[in-house]
Amino acid sequence: MRYGTALRQEVRSPGTTPLIGIYDMYSASVVARHYDGFFVSGFGFAASHYGLPDIGFIAWPDMVAFVERLRLAFPSHHLLVDIDDGYVDPEVACHVVQRLERIGASGIILEDQKRPRRCGHADGKQVLPLEEYLEKLNLVLESRRDLVVVARTDATEEADILRRAEALAETDADVVLVDGVRSVEWIKRIRKVVGDKPLLFNQIAGGKSPRLSLSELTDLECQVAIYSTPCLFAAHAAIDSALTDLKRSDGRLPEFVPAEGIGVQRSTELLEKNISRHHPVPEPEPVAVTV
Repeated sequence: MRYGTALRQEVRSPGTTPLIGIYDMYSASVVARHYDGFFVSGFGFAASHYGLPDIGFIAWPDMVAFVERLRLAFPSHHLLVDIDDGYVDPEVACHVVQRLERIGASGIILEDQKRPRRCGHADGKQVLPLEEYLEKLNLVLESRRDLVVVARTDATEEADILRRAEALAETDADVVLVDGVRSVEWIKRIRKVVGDKPLLFNQIAGGKSPRLSLSELTDLECQVAIYSTPCLFAAHAAIDSALTDLKRSDGRLPEFVPAEGIGVQRSTELLEKNISRHHPVPEPEPVAVTV
């Protein structure tokens, strides 16, 4: 299967394509019941795999190994992978892109930040000189075969945002992302400078960008929306609430109602799908008809 082609076709289809941020195999298993596209979020992976903030701790072999596990369990889902700044060095970025493509990633996001890097919605971001980023981006584009490449800028100065967005749109990147965009008006301004190049919008709870529906994003001609952290933040709140209740009840588990709660059976049934999902279903044997 050509995963890049499948995602590229989805991006070019009518409407805004949602890609949901996942942070481990369990969250992906739940998301797979609702959506057919994953965003492998750097924020979520840093939090889950290392217990650290999204400020540059991710090692590329860890990310590649995670994507490999995802692809085995979810053979048909879109997998857009955040590779941050390509792990600093342009040759490392190309190597990672080739590894990811071989194991079945659908696409990657490459940003123009310089170290120390930050979450796209955090303060204190610094960007590489545009020419330096374009050199890295073009090397990555030359090294991919079918993989979708999202060119991302983290510029914060108004003139620089538009200058970089226009320059990224002129490359062979498939999609442009301006992260941390602060208003609908700015989405419209960016849309104008990127021409007909597909545009990606990243929204995160508590971030700098406005909360917009898929219908609103379609009207704004944003072809892709990534939701980096709804699963991670929901898990944080649910775990905290469950353990607060457990402590309050002196360690007695709440009464379990099978039709409403998550228990051993429902959890196991969810995870069993990851074993069987990639196995082909045999065609039924033709029935001989005697005349």
